[in-house]
Amino acid sequence: MENLKHVEKQSPDGARLTLDALYQIAPSCFTEAKGEDGEIHRVVDFNKLRLLLGDNAVEDNPEVYDFTWVGKRAALQEAAAPINKTLRPCPEESVDWEKTQNLYIEGDNLEVLKLLQNSYMGKVKMIYIDPPYNTGNDFVYHDDFHRTQREEDEAAGVFNEEGDRMIKNTETNGKFHSDWCSMMYSRLMIARSLLTEDGAIFISIDDNELHSLKKICDEVFGSSNFRNTIALRRRIKSLNVQFSDAGLQTLNVGFEYVLVYAKPLFKMMPIRVEKRLDQQSDEGKWQGFWSNADRPTMRYDVLGFTPSKGQWRKQKDYAIRAVKNYMDYLSVQNQYESLEDYSKQTGITEFIRRDLSGKGENGGVYHWQAPDNTTLRTSNWLDIEVSQIQKEIKLPFDNPKNIKVPIEIAKLSGIKDCDLVLDFFSGSATTAHAVMQLNAEDGGNRKFIMVQLPEETAEDSEAYKAGYTNICEIGKERIRRAGKKIKAENPDAKDLDTGFRVFKCESSNYKDVAFAPKEYSQEMLLGLLDNIKEDRTDLDLLFDCMLRWGVELSLPLSSQKVDGCTIHNVNDGDLVACFDGKVTESVIDAIAALSPVRVVFRDNSFDEAAQKMNLFELFKQKCDWTDEEVKNNIRVI
Repeated sequence: MENLKHVEKQSPDGARLTLDALYQIAPSCFTEAKGEDGEIHRVVDFNKLRLLLGDNAVEDNPEVYDFTWVGKRAALQEAAAPINKTLRPCPEESVDWEKTQNLYIEGDNLEVLKLLQNSYMGKVKMIYIDPPYNTGNDFVYHDDFHRTQREEDEAAGVFNEEGDRMIKNTETNGKFHSDWCSMMYSRLMIARSLLTEDGAIFISIDDNELHSLKKICDEVFGSSNFRNTIALRRRIKSLNVQFSDAGLQTLNVGFEYVLVYAKPLFKMMPIRVEKRLDQQSDEGKWQGFWSNADRPTMRYDVLGFTPSKGQWRKQKDYAIRAVKNYMDYLSVQNQYESLEDYSKQTGITEFIRRDLSGKGENGGVYHWQAPDNTTLRTSNWLDIEVSQIQKEIKLPFDNPKNIKVPIEIAKLSGIKDCDLVLDFFSGSATTAHAVMQLNAEDGGNRKFIMVQLPEETAEDSEAYKAGYTNICEIGKERIRRAGKKIKAENPDAKDLDTGFRVFKCESSNYKDVAFAPKEYSQEMLLGLLDNIKEDRTDLDLLFDCMLRWGVELSLPLSSQKVDGCTIHNVNDGDLVACFDGKVTESVIDAIAALSPVRVVFRDNSFDEAAQKMNLFELFKQKCDWTDEEVKNNIRVI
């Protein structure tokens, strides 16, 4: 019992998360085996898995439908690989640090998404991103999917001091499209895990990679979860003017697009199904707008766009079977009398707000009725210009996104009070501005997480001349100014959250001890008695523990002093930490009085094994924990 568990020092292992998900649906295909570390691990028995899949598995077949590119396998491996980094809090750059529930994170979004997985998996209701369009000048992030050209790239000097690839993805690059696909693929793989079960992702794109992005999203989110492609208008000259200039050579692309994917489709069903008999046939025939009556899914556009064209079913038993499959799938057949009853009590489909009727070839109708308080758009066209000339909030940022775009998208997605919005290509932070504006309009408390790489601004740019050395500085200032303006325009909105906590993705808080024995010196060994880097604060350690243990970074914090030790309290006991040495029984008494869910100490706070044993006994007594609870609820760093 004296061995305390250590807090994980890496981001989640993607392969382990996949195994955990597979175990939930197919536990019988798992077994145990000894790993290279000598420990027993849960592993997949592929022979059993193949038996479970029957004829629905393919292996080494050269003729299968697949969208692939050079570097795809490396991008998939990159998405699953854990990283040894952390998010360091920056209260001095934040606004309303103590109260706000919004986050602004500086760093490579692939790394940040990995770090957010423990705390935000399944918690993001809406993702909206406006990634690089791959025009030949867009910045490509730090990915190392050019593994086969590493030596060549090093010789060309295209890596920064940390070994990250830092060049534009120009069309002269032989992997022009492949690099962009790899960049998006790895990020979307992780982003999907962050969505709630009724969440949706909206991705802006232009013609350069629309076709590639659609195929990637079909693979990552599932083609059946594709909802629509929304068209957005660009600010360009009319066709007549373009033709009069130089004919077809000067025709501009008039639109950009937003791809929409939901997760998952089977949770998005109509609120009421109302039978109307076909008067020209017997009672056994009716019509249903089913895509496939044998599956618990229906092609119905829950986000308010034009419904996909489904297949009409004539036989009543098909529709009955589909409804039954759906009810069985959700295990609610014994709890709710109907789909209507289920929907009303769970609220899963409360954002479907209009009536649709599908009419069959013989006149039969299958009718869906939804709440009639508002209506959603029935077109895949939003008459909004993509870019926007900033008037009230002037900042030196090229082609800022029109704030109306994320506002309209947020309305379409059905996000409501307290829902979480993520944008991991934040740019000038238009999405954050939109969330605050929407909250001001309807009194909501939606929260945002913005993620942006601190890409340096060019020295000859207006941004650099104005004092903005990187894009993040522009984004943070945009939120500050927008927040002040919105509050000034809405003086009665006392609880409106226009603040944000700033975090920066940096190296681990822990010293690197991966040396061969002969490389250690006496001075090094003395330095390693404390495994924490000298420049790291209690706040750094606290938020790192929150990341590793699945605690949201926006939760309120407090602290108190007991016997000279500082006790940090996250959200009234969600996580309680003390990083000082020589923890006394009075400190443990104070921690136990907080009714903690999780407790963290530094390993060197306990000089002897007896002290650790005593720690277990004290928490068993004071928190009424069992041996197993003590073992699981206490960690050291």
